[in-house]
Amino acid sequence: MLVFLFCGIFADVLAPYGYNKITPLNRLKPPSWAFPFGTDNLGRDMLSRCLYGAQLSVIIGFCAAGIATVISVVLGIVSGYIGGKFDLVLQRFVDAWMSFPDLIILVVVVSVVGPGMPQIIVTLGLLLGIAGSRIVRGAVVSVRENMYVHAAQSTGASTFRILWRHILPNVMGPVMVLATLQVATAIITEATLSFLGVGTPPTSPSLGTLIRIGNDFLFSGEWWITVFPGLMLVLIALS
Repeated sequence: MLVFLFCGIFADVLAPYGYNKITPLNRLKPPSWAFPFGTDNLGRDMLSRCLYGAQLSVIIGFCAAGIATVISVVLGIVSGYIGGKFDLVLQRFVDAWMSFPDLIILVVVVSVVGPGMPQIIVTLGLLLGIAGSRIVRGAVVSVRENMYVHAAQSTGASTFRILWRHILPNVMGPVMVLATLQVATAIITEATLSFLGVGTPPTSPSLGTLIRIGNDFLFSGEWWITVFPGLMLVLIALS
């Protein structure tokens, strides 16, 4: 993961060529010392495009997961600690939200407001955050019954202090696991949207876009155009 973070942050320095630099004389070159990942049908270096694609995936993945984690923690802690009718109503809203397919909602949003990174990040953050609040709530429900929470309540501690000092630190384990899964989910979902042609703009080097372009050449022998972006996407998600 640190390797991909490094490649994503410093893609401008590491990439040997621009991600849209077209050199027709080098079109469809197989992997070599000059082009380790080969070139595409327009002569663009695939290594450079994969590095910039990793940068895009890292930005979208971490930003969307950051928004989703904040939403999950706020909704999960408040719902789990307060309980009662408030918890019942909020969880029914979460059930209704989770009943809609994420991909369909994303396609609708992109169709209405247009493709772009900000709208994908915000929509993914909402989708993953509201669904993830169920996991945080489950952890909070078990933690709120511990003696140190009852002791804080008996001493007159405010609700905010109890949530901040006693509940949140003791549910950080599930929150961290949830956050890492949300990063991978956001990266794969964005790549899926770009593969379908409704994600980031076509000129951006998203890994999903690179896979879609290379798919047209896969069976004609130019396997490197789609294999290397696909392999990088799999490794980023697994890491």
